[in-house]
Amino acid sequence: MPRTGFAAGSASPRSPQVEVAGAMSRLYQRSYPVLDTVALACIVGTWVLIQFFATPFHRMFSLDNRSIQYPHAFVERVPVMWSVVYAGVIPFLILLVWAALFRPYPHKVQVTLLGFLIAIMLTSLVTDIIKNAVGRPRPDLISRCIPRKGTPEDALVSWTVCTQSNEHMLQEGWRSFPSGHSSFSFSGLGYLSFFFSGQMHVFRPRTDLCRSLIAFVPLLCALLIAISRLDDYRHDVYDVTCGSVLGLSIAYFSYRRYYPGLRFVTCDMPYGRDDTIGSDGFAKLADDEEQQVLRHVGSRQWESRPESYPLAPTASHER
Repeated sequence: MPRTGFAAGSASPRSPQVEVAGAMSRLYQRSYPVLDTVALACIVGTWVLIQFFATPFHRMFSLDNRSIQYPHAFVERVPVMWSVVYAGVIPFLILLVWAALFRPYPHKVQVTLLGFLIAIMLTSLVTDIIKNAVGRPRPDLISRCIPRKGTPEDALVSWTVCTQSNEHMLQEGWRSFPSGHSSFSFSGLGYLSFFFSGQMHVFRPRTDLCRSLIAFVPLLCALLIAISRLDDYRHDVYDVTCGSVLGLSIAYFSYRRYYPGLRFVTCDMPYGRDDTIGSDGFAKLADDEEQQVLRHVGSRQWESRPESYPLAPTASHER
């Protein structure tokens, strides 16, 4: 008896559009770290262009505003270069040491380092875009500006009243929100904290306190870097808080793109290349697929039942 319906329908050729879409999806499945690397290069290029060509919006100010009358600290507690070392270079070196000691498989090393670089560079880009668009004065703006004599103290004035000869120092006076040190430190060190938490299963029930403290140390270091900006009168609490939340959010976003949640049993293993993509190149929901197959098989069996299972002849018919 020939098979009916389901087997014959499964062998039907797919349309060219489906074949092309499946091929493109399978190509992305095999090369998505490469595409993410290209996107990272675009982020870096855009950030470099902002550094050279972007100028901040100059919000008006008044000389009697006490919130911008703080002295300018020529010696910072955490200079820009050291913030890059603390929150960028050192965490990256720690990840390299981890890879050299534990020797995980190459895909895990690749996505871990790529996620870290994306986190710090995307945070830097977003922070600088917001800084230049908002143009909020720093707490030490008047010390930077050195307004010319005769400027009214009780009226709003523009940046043209400033006599500061150092152009970079002057323009930085309108890049207060959000704090770049805070966002960068919580991005790099926050990503490292998420990574430690996942590798050591910190959120597993009855995890020992030592593991939790190791995962907490990077966040404490990021907090100290952010507080130093308050001590140097470079930012106020609002700038530091928003910058910290921004950096930590982007770090979590970048980490979760490659790793499952920290409460998962397999939180120490990144997503594999074949976790979410089927054999034909498309992501599928198992429940929907199973329901469609069951409906299809059930309808075919109902239609073919009279043909596949004929009734036995009666005794009167045999006589």
